[in-house]
Amino acid sequence: MDRNIRTTDDVLALLDDLVTPEADRWTADAASWWDGFYTDRMKPVPFFVAKPDESLVSYTDRGLVPPGRALDLGCGPGRNALHLASLGFRVDAVDLSPAALAWAGERAREAGADIRFHHGDAFALTAAEGTGLTGPYDLIHDSGCFHHLPPHRRISYLALLDRVLAPGGHLALTCFAAGERGMGSELPDAAFYDGAGLRGGLAYTPESLRRIFSGLTEVELRRMNDEPPESPSFGEPFLWTALFRREPTA
Repeated sequence: MDRNIRTTDDVLALLDDLVTPEADRWTADAASWWDGFYTDRMKPVPFFVAKPDESLVSYTDRGLVPPGRALDLGCGPGRNALHLASLGFRVDAVDLSPAALAWAGERAREAGADIRFHHGDAFALTAAEGTGLTGPYDLIHDSGCFHHLPPHRRISYLALLDRVLAPGGHLALTCFAAGERGMGSELPDAAFYDGAGLRGGLAYTPESLRRIFSGLTEVELRRMNDEPPESPSFGEPFLWTALFRREPTA
């Protein structure tokens, strides 16, 4: 008889086990899946391009997010981390995949960018002492990490923000959009625990994002611009892009 549920972490671990291993793309066990994904660098994957998100460029160009200390969650090949470093941000970038980090490191060396890359689970790394991911960060940037989390791990995500996002700091988020021209699964949260996995990622509506991040102040939430191939920035209209601010404490 197994009666070991005692803490919130125990409940989260139990729910992790209800999602199929093939959908496990958010913990350290997923490194091999992502390594396989990044092996062929010539695949026609939109975000393999060496361009920053158009939304991130817009936030910095308009002065909405001034240079400071930044954490890039699920940095992949490092395109957004490189852009932030070029603007004078002190950047920590984390990813589950050694293959992605190797690619990002190559790009950083070619650009002469000073970025601290970290391998592992961002939830665990930001919760542990002595990892260098303790914050506070003036900017947490996430382009494509959040929509690969199962519903219960939003709790872990919000806890990460509580731990390491500085008062007055910003969360810049890019995720799958529900509705016309969207991408990702629009099934209700409960449907992802039937053993069929996350169906490639979860789609969100503006209302759901506002509810999830209701502890933060919305600065901007819109469809990502559809950037043409010749654009210096990345943009696909099947994504939402959002900027939220953590209000300073009184």
